[in-house]
Amino acid sequence: MEVLKKILKKIFKKKKKEKKIETSDTIIPTCISDHEKEANHQNINKPRNLWKNVNYRKYQMHAIISPIDPITKSKEIHDRVVYMKDLEKRKEVYGICGECNEPGTGLDWCQPCNAKRFRENFKNWTSGNKDIDELIQYSQLNSLHYTKCLEWIPFEHFKKVTYITSGGFGKIYSAEWPEGFLGCWNIEKQKWYRYTDCKVALKSLDNSSIINTDFLNEIKSHLQIYLWNIIYCYGITQDPSTKDYMMVFQYCQNGNLRNFYLNKPEEDILKLNYLLRIANGLLNIHNAGKIHKDFHIGNILVGDTILISDLGMCQSENKNDDEKSEEIYGVLPYMAPEVLRGNQYTKAADIYSFGIMMNEYFSDEIPFNDTPHDYILATEICKGLRPKISEGTPQFLEELIIKCWDNNAENRPTAEVVFLTLKKWDEMRHKDGEIRSQIEKYEEIRINRLKTRLNSSNSASITTHPQAIYTSRLLNFKDLPEPVNSSASTNPISECFDVQLSELDLNEINQENNDTE
Repeated sequence: MEVLKKILKKIFKKKKKEKKIETSDTIIPTCISDHEKEANHQNINKPRNLWKNVNYRKYQMHAIISPIDPITKSKEIHDRVVYMKDLEKRKEVYGICGECNEPGTGLDWCQPCNAKRFRENFKNWTSGNKDIDELIQYSQLNSLHYTKCLEWIPFEHFKKVTYITSGGFGKIYSAEWPEGFLGCWNIEKQKWYRYTDCKVALKSLDNSSIINTDFLNEIKSHLQIYLWNIIYCYGITQDPSTKDYMMVFQYCQNGNLRNFYLNKPEEDILKLNYLLRIANGLLNIHNAGKIHKDFHIGNILVGDTILISDLGMCQSENKNDDEKSEEIYGVLPYMAPEVLRGNQYTKAADIYSFGIMMNEYFSDEIPFNDTPHDYILATEICKGLRPKISEGTPQFLEELIIKCWDNNAENRPTAEVVFLTLKKWDEMRHKDGEIRSQIEKYEEIRINRLKTRLNSSNSASITTHPQAIYTSRLLNFKDLPEPVNSSASTNPISECFDVQLSELDLNEINQENNDTE
């Protein structure tokens, strides 16, 4: 009972914590301290630090070369983008380099000047693998920001390497990295500034001592996508005992989102805001012309913020929609019916997965955990079977969930529409009105659910069928029926808030967003 009191006490303090979280991280400061800047300004013979702090809500953290997805209609989203060719905007947002006096390419970053420094250091390291060396060198020569810059990190630089778990394609370890990752070039001290004493995750793919396309593809995806609400990859290392190559990622202390909502409910108090951040990460993937292809709650990680991970299956959306896929990988409850039938993955398939994730997260219920994940379940999904939408789920979210998991891919909203809709709701939850009222009612029901869970035996509350599998695997189902929507999955439209997403006036939404910021 004492545990329950502590949990409920933390939940009731939600609003105070929300305000602190959402107002403390708008401005990203430069790596160089104000003291160093002032000292440097007094010495005119030294290069000056002329970088600017960046408002991440208004602009991206670095410029991009290729245009974002042309179907994106939102002026708000387009205005956040800074293109390499737009020198004036780069100067306005990032400042200028104190060495070459050219506009920055990102927060505290000058790509031409840093590329020279990296090139001079190529002779001092090697991974022992030509493909990896070339990939790291390419990232260093072309990086527009530290999040796009990989390093070769000798394994002995890590301390306390500890096994965590195995996934569908490899193993995950945690480790301490005293040296830490690159942040920026310190103009005053003429050396690299590093974020020291950080904890990282090491990910090895099975049999990665022989580098394959899956290993390289995951790393390349991190270089091709704007990494906001997507996990960072710091570099590559090699386990000397197994010879397996390993990717070095941000460490997320709370594990995946399912572990977080099950094991730390007292901290899980920003559900709508977390959904918004996940949608933002998915939008960044889609705006890069990519499809995640393995989007499920186990690939969403919770640390200091919430991040999409596992880009190993990520691919460009440039294949014929009618082309059949020879191999289908994934987690069955999260896979769109058209994909189960062998059709190509599309962005709409990612949106289907987002809908399943959204429902699991708000219901605190694992989808289809009481049944085998087999041909019978795949058949029922194609016939319209969906996880139950729990009592108390806000009506406006229920409608969005149903839109996202529609059996007809063309009826599903885009990531842009999902993001802008959640953004509007996230702002409205602080104001008196129907959105806030529904959220408060949901929270009351959720607290009662927590009481029931905490008062029941753990074994009874998390029982899962032995053939319910939540790691990605090869699936091969033949002759599945044509997808249809089940009449049972259609819920009445809310009278208080219309979310006919396909008819949203995006310009109106953007204007309202701008007025509230």
